[in-house]
Amino acid sequence: MQAQHHIQESGSQQAQAARLLLQANLAYGESNSNGLSHIQRLKARQESRGYLEQALALEPENAGALGLLGRVEMDDGQLEKAHTLFNASLNAQPEQAQQYANLGYWALKTERPALAEQYFLQALDCDRQSAAAFCGVAHAKRLQGQFDVAYLHYRKLLETGAEWDSVYSGMLSCAQHLEVNKADSALAIDAIALLQREGLPHQELGRFVGAIIHQQYDLDNPNSEIFLDAASEDELLIRALQKTLMPSPEVEELVVMLRRAIIAEVAQTVELRDELQRLALAIGQYADRTGYALSAEDDEERLISTINDSLQAQLVMGEPQDALIGSLIISAMYGALFHQSFAVQLGQWNLTDWPLAMQPVLAASYYDRAMEEAIKQNFDEKTEELCLEKTDVPQAWPTWSQLSYRTETSLKSVMASELKLPTDNLPDILRILVCGAQSGQRAMELARYLDDVEVIAVDESLANIAKATRMASDMSLDNIVFWPWSIAQRFVADGHQVHWIEVGRLPSPAMTELSLAALVSDATSGGAVVHLHTAIDEQTAGDKQIHKLVAEHKLQPTRTALRQLRRMVLANRQDELWQELVNDDSFFSLGGCRDRWFRPQDATQLKELMGMVSNEVDWKLVKARDADGHSLATQPVQKQIQAEALGSEVQSLMGQNLSVYFLKRR
Repeated sequence: MQAQHHIQESGSQQAQAARLLLQANLAYGESNSNGLSHIQRLKARQESRGYLEQALALEPENAGALGLLGRVEMDDGQLEKAHTLFNASLNAQPEQAQQYANLGYWALKTERPALAEQYFLQALDCDRQSAAAFCGVAHAKRLQGQFDVAYLHYRKLLETGAEWDSVYSGMLSCAQHLEVNKADSALAIDAIALLQREGLPHQELGRFVGAIIHQQYDLDNPNSEIFLDAASEDELLIRALQKTLMPSPEVEELVVMLRRAIIAEVAQTVELRDELQRLALAIGQYADRTGYALSAEDDEERLISTINDSLQAQLVMGEPQDALIGSLIISAMYGALFHQSFAVQLGQWNLTDWPLAMQPVLAASYYDRAMEEAIKQNFDEKTEELCLEKTDVPQAWPTWSQLSYRTETSLKSVMASELKLPTDNLPDILRILVCGAQSGQRAMELARYLDDVEVIAVDESLANIAKATRMASDMSLDNIVFWPWSIAQRFVADGHQVHWIEVGRLPSPAMTELSLAALVSDATSGGAVVHLHTAIDEQTAGDKQIHKLVAEHKLQPTRTALRQLRRMVLANRQDELWQELVNDDSFFSLGGCRDRWFRPQDATQLKELMGMVSNEVDWKLVKARDADGHSLATQPVQKQIQAEALGSEVQSLMGQNLSVYFLKRR
């Protein structure tokens, strides 16, 4: 009887443990739901932990509970505990695909992709159908630089229906590294799928998509025939024009040629036929993204001037909206509607009053610019723009549409898990200062994906500040502000402190009254982190030559001058002097050219900052990564930094693209 009672009791304990494990799994599923806030997901994770602890109290060797608790610990940044629990689960029940996959993701977290791949392959040996393990192999291959293999893995996952955010994000990341040497319809289908997927940073696909289009249209062949009607039905071309900037001289020439063909037909027929409207609208969006860098012939300029005069007359006469649509589409391919003489009259309509297909172009060309102009009025720096021609007012750079995919977390979690720093004494909300935020993508990612921060993003360009402020408002981000340097300096001078500083684009030599090193020193106290990069972009041989031309001819950053400089570079792009410049994304936007040629980054600012953080009494190097994101031993990097501060050019870090994190000791 006693034995039977014991068996019944044991069975009921197992049943209770199984019920608790089921509840823990449900709660853990909630903790990974994109539909919940980070706080709600943390609560769900804590709930899952509670159920698991109860289950393990009843059944200490429950393999499922041990493994799931390992996942919870890993999500909480407790990687050693997670590793122990995964192995304990395998000891209790060998050959579990789930636990080998968990160990694979643990190895990825600890920056060991080769080991991760081994674990994922073991998981697949146990279960050939494990999508999580197959996805893990893709991640591991990508992190080992095997981008083509990883890309094919991601493609296979999508074909089998695993349409996860991490799969699309990984595929997009690999696409940026692929060489496209021939026309490939499968790649074109992939590219369309990526461009159609909402929530991806489509701006990062420009080079990949441009290479596919380059091959499809045989742009290296001067005798290749390009048909306007075929281009107007090319889904990849149209989506690429709508969502990316393609850094290719040949693709730029293709767009210019298609635009010219459209306006030539309009000049002949006096109408824009329906079949060409979608392509024309896409070119309008693309032209705006380039800052209207695309060159036009004199006859095109004359015809556009006539169309704009006609639009002005139609608006004065009060003609209906329908009568304006074709002319507005044509006009927007060549210049911002906000800059035209009839801009004021366009304000009688709201954006939503226009046909849906036109709204993206009208937003970029008119409505967004009007809103950004209103934002600029709040800053003293606006007075510098008052004497400029409308078309010479600087445009924001870089242009982007979506934030990169990130998992929501907290800055304290990042400091504890990535930098191994204590966080017990930190306040609930940490303040981040982003110096040189440009158009604010990185700053907004910090504000969106970290739930315990407020972000102050600082920039030299008023256009960048206005654009980023508008986009943050559109995204309902209320924990971020964008300021010019003058306000940031006053903020720090008033005694305000920050807990984390990100250094992006460096101030230009025009910022004569700013010392970045002094600002960083004044804005931080013991325990603050400074994250910076040791290389300076935009310093090619071509840029240096253009700086000489600007100085010699006293050139001003007008649209005309910028276009002339670009035309000179493109005409001589086979010359070795210009090749690196022509391969840079920012060359394909007037905003990017203006920044690099008329407001270049000041290397002295970086040298002073590096000199300050090299002082080991006040600062400690806590992490260093190379250009591929791999962690480096900190001691050799620290020695290089100190040697450089003492004047040794032999061991210079300037030019090596390292990402380094410093902790202020006191």
